[in-house]
Amino acid sequence: MTMYDIIEKKKNNLKLTKEEISFFVSGYVNNEIPDYQVSSLLMAIVLNGMNDEETTNLTIAMANSGDKIKFNFNAADKHSTGGVGDKTTLIVAPIVASLDCKVAKMSGRGLGFTGGTIDKLESIPGFKVQLTDDDFINQINNINIALISQTKNIAPADKKIYALRDVTATVDSIPLIASSIMSKKIASGASNLVLDVKVGTGAFMKNIEDAKKLAITMVNIGKNANINTLAVLSNMNQPLGNNIGNVLEVKEAIEVLEGNGPIDLKELSIELATYMVSLYKNIDYNLAKQEVLKTLESKQALNKFHQFINAQGGNIEKISFNPKYEYKVYSKKQGYITKMNTEEIGKIASLLGAGRMTKDDIIDYEAGIILNKKINYYVKENDLLATLYTNKEIDLTNDYLKAIEITEQPIENELIIEVIK
Repeated sequence: MTMYDIIEKKKNNLKLTKEEISFFVSGYVNNEIPDYQVSSLLMAIVLNGMNDEETTNLTIAMANSGDKIKFNFNAADKHSTGGVGDKTTLIVAPIVASLDCKVAKMSGRGLGFTGGTIDKLESIPGFKVQLTDDDFINQINNINIALISQTKNIAPADKKIYALRDVTATVDSIPLIASSIMSKKIASGASNLVLDVKVGTGAFMKNIEDAKKLAITMVNIGKNANINTLAVLSNMNQPLGNNIGNVLEVKEAIEVLEGNGPIDLKELSIELATYMVSLYKNIDYNLAKQEVLKTLESKQALNKFHQFINAQGGNIEKISFNPKYEYKVYSKKQGYITKMNTEEIGKIASLLGAGRMTKDDIIDYEAGIILNKKINYYVKENDLLATLYTNKEIDLTNDYLKAIEITEQPIENELIIEVIK
């Protein structure tokens, strides 16, 4: 078996065997196969695709390329494919943990126009995003929840392959995206997994057809790996909630746990939490939803959030939000907001300091945007649309105006598009 033969086979649109996929993954991780050959294979995969069996075998090989966490308990996890203003993990994880479900989660940092859960948590003074394996497991056993940054040894094949995909124009492939996400989830020890697959202007999947294909692929991989898995397709044609930026998003997550907050963020969080509880406890959706609503109303979920933050050294009272500059964006016409280029809005937030455009960028936790008007809001001339917060002297109000459209009629705009089981 040679890498040349494997490339040739996929170039001719033939199915790769489990052994061939394992050969290329282990060979690349062990530096026995050069970048240029793996790049060639990745491009062949982008052009010719992979069937479900190949994608599952690729995912398993990547998951087996490093350390795997094994829990002696049932574990729940949730993953989002990335969006703007998506702080649902900070809401959903405490809700689920407050209902006697164990939530074991590894999250990432943001890059580009999407925010990362770890960045949001690091905006809380003192919060530790790294725990030893023993401390991670002990905390879950003690309070039902721990959330840490991904370790270097979890699915190292994914890290290495993704870095190559990033510079070879081979990112946009459903088998490669699905195997990247699911290899980390399998290696992280989840036994129950809810996937939030974003679709729209602020998502990697811009149309419903591609998002659905990705969701189905990942659900099938999860089931083949004996993980209870389902996917929710959710709308990312506008930012989620009203706040974008790390401190601002933490504050908004707390608002929802207190029983307030934006309707869309609250609705999606409740749905995701409901499906997690339903999978974990193997109970009916309606019964799970009753439990979720009850724990929110009683403030048990809010108490669990504070318990979780305190357990990892965080101090909510010391969160700082006092940015040097604020720029207000006013409407120049009247009508309904019918389009938001969410990716561009996410990039504006990053330019203000809230995110990274390269891995080496330093985040300003106070930078961000508060949205006053979103899709289907009726606005008049000179109405306040948004406020941009930053510690840089940079006026991006015109950029924000270019990212929205105002027309005479509202549009249909469903938050939850479909659930894939």
